[in-house]
Amino acid sequence: MEIKEFNEENEYINKVKEINKNQNLKYHILTMGCLQNENDSEKLCGMIEKMGYTKVDSPKKANLIVFNTCCVRENAEDKLFGNLGELKNYKKETGAIIAVGGCMMQEKHIQEKLKKSYPYFDIMFGTHTLNKFPEDLYKAISNKNKVTDVIDIDGEIYEGIPIKREDNVKASVTIMYGCNNFCTYCIVPYVRGRERSRKKEDILKEIEMLAKEGYKEITLLGQNVNSYDGGDGYKFSNLLLDVNKIEGIERIRFISPHPKDFTDDVIDAIKNSKKVCRVLHLPLQSGSTNILKKMNRKYTKEVYLNLAEKIKKEIPEVVFTTDIIVGFPGETEEDFEDTLDVVKKLKFEQVFMFIFSRRVGTPADRMENQIPEEIKHKRFDRLKEIVESQVPENNKKYIGKREKVLVEGKSKTNDKLLTRKNRNQ
Repeated sequence: MEIKEFNEENEYINKVKEINKNQNLKYHILTMGCLQNENDSEKLCGMIEKMGYTKVDSPKKANLIVFNTCCVRENAEDKLFGNLGELKNYKKETGAIIAVGGCMMQEKHIQEKLKKSYPYFDIMFGTHTLNKFPEDLYKAISNKNKVTDVIDIDGEIYEGIPIKREDNVKASVTIMYGCNNFCTYCIVPYVRGRERSRKKEDILKEIEMLAKEGYKEITLLGQNVNSYDGGDGYKFSNLLLDVNKIEGIERIRFISPHPKDFTDDVIDAIKNSKKVCRVLHLPLQSGSTNILKKMNRKYTKEVYLNLAEKIKKEIPEVVFTTDIIVGFPGETEEDFEDTLDVVKKLKFEQVFMFIFSRRVGTPADRMENQIPEEIKHKRFDRLKEIVESQVPENNKKYIGKREKVLVEGKSKTNDKLLTRKNRNQ
């Protein structure tokens, strides 16, 4: 796989900037989905602001409107099409440019729906062509034609794309793209392609620059970070140890690891890295070995519990967060009870709970024994009740403790309070 520099796109950044000169143009971006999407949006913002646009908080104040989409859950589709529908008249009145990109654009049925029902968009770009956004925008402005820039093959890694971060304390850094796991419920490998790792030198250089700019916390991003491959035997554990050495960085987080790849060297690296936070996101998805096999997760309930026990033995202060899907096809009451059993045993610090959502193109969408919505919601409520009942006990361990915290800014709900977190999130 070839790693390229962003230089060639600077020509189009300058062309658009010249066209926009003295116009005081505005842009708005709506980001859906995961931290990876948020990181992609930071790159889009970096490119857009270099082209002369200023960010605004509403699409109906903007000359350029960008949607960076997610396709993991069905409600993301509803959100996109609802927002596009509301912009039809605004587009007609103002001539604003509408660009729709991200994971959803890699799905053929979404592309067709967009072209048929929302033909007033100007640019469609996928996950593998984000780096070409300045060129696509230039073509849309200068030719007044609709631009479709989506490729099905795995994209290349581009270094040097401008990034505009909202936060000045915490930053996310992508270490790899794509996924090779093909969990049967997940569309990600189909829309983000196979695993591609960045060079260790490029990752460390970016983090060193962030440290010089005053950033204190780094989150390493990838669909499966612990399968990172820097070449010549350089693994994720090596990367953790090297980031730990960077002066100025106080905290290191990472998301998401896969339990099947959580090897002893990774555990040792966390144990020996004072800066790696002691909250580990360890996606469970289901506590049933039967359902885990149907999900193609490559581990059992027992393997997962043994891994958590091994990590706790080596790092006693560690706490876990997790993801759980309720109502996967074929999930019996006994399967669901296995999930509740794991939750009761591990007392997760936080559980991200999801009701199974069918995604076109995944094996799980074609499976028999789809669970009725009523049963899914009842099971979700039972899981939620148990998780919430554990919160007071989880919080008790912090009473009377003196903790080092990172102040992140004002609270979103009360501007007289500051938000701050300890290493356990």
